Amino acid sequence: MRLDKFVCDCTGLTRSQAGKLIRQGEILLNGLLCKQPAQQIKDSDVVLLDDEPLRLTGPRYILLHKPAGYVCSTDDPDHNTVFVLLDEPNPDKLHTVGRLDLDTTGLLLITDDGQWSHKISSPKHECAKTYRAWLADPVEDSAIAQFAEGVMLRGEKTLTKPAQLEIISPTECLLTIHEGRYHQVKRMFAALGNKVIRLHRERVGPLTLDSSLAEGEYRQLTAEEISLFN
Repeated sequence: MRLDKFVCDCTGLTRSQAGKLIRQGEILLNGLLCKQPAQQIKDSDVVLLDDEPLRLTGPRYILLHKPAGYVCSTDDPDHNTVFVLLDEPNPDKLHTVGRLDLDTTGLLLITDDGQWSHKISSPKHECAKTYRAWLADPVEDSAIAQFAEGVMLRGEKTLTKPAQLEIISPTECLLTIHEGRYHQVKRMFAALGNKVIRLHRERVGPLTLDSSLAEGEYRQLTAEEISLFN
C-alpha cells in the first residue's frame, strides 16, 4: 500500500492532505523521515504521526443508545446526525444498520461491515425488532390478533408480516416486527386509529439495549454479539 493511502485510511485525511503532511516531513516510517507519498509500506512497518503510531481500523460494530433529535443519515442540513455522537476515526466509513426516525430513541447498530449489516437489514432475513410504544389512546385487546394477522397500511398493497403485540398498559405496548417498512410501527397503530406519541427500540434480533447506556452513549459489540448475526 502507498504511504499516502495508508495515512488517509488511518486519519480520514484526503489524499492531497496526506501527501502534504508527508512532504512536509511530518511522517516517520520505521523511525526514519519519509517524504515520499508513493513509498510502498508493508504490514510490519511502523508509521508515526506526531509521535503516535497510525493503525488501520478493522471492522467496527457499534451499539448506540440513540437520543431523539438525531437523524440516521450521514448529512442533514437541519438536524444533527447520529455520527456526531461517535468519537471514532474515519466516521465517514460507517453506516447505520437500518434507521430510526428523528424522534425515535433506542438501540441503533452502526458498522463499516456492509455484509454484516445486510444480514440484519435485508427483508429476506426477517430480523425481529422490538419497540416500546406509548400511545395517545388505549389499545383494544383485539389489536393483538389484528397485528398477528397483518395490517394493511395506508398506501400499501400488501399486509404487514405477522407482528407480536404485548399490551403493558392501556397506552403502552411492546411490538415486535419482522420487516422495516417506512415508519412502520407508527403506521400500524395509525391503521387502528391510534397515534404513537413516543417510540423506543429495545431489541434487534437477540441483542437488547444495555440499561447502563445513557442516551447518546455507545459501546463496541463483543465478538460473541457480532457472531449472533453471522
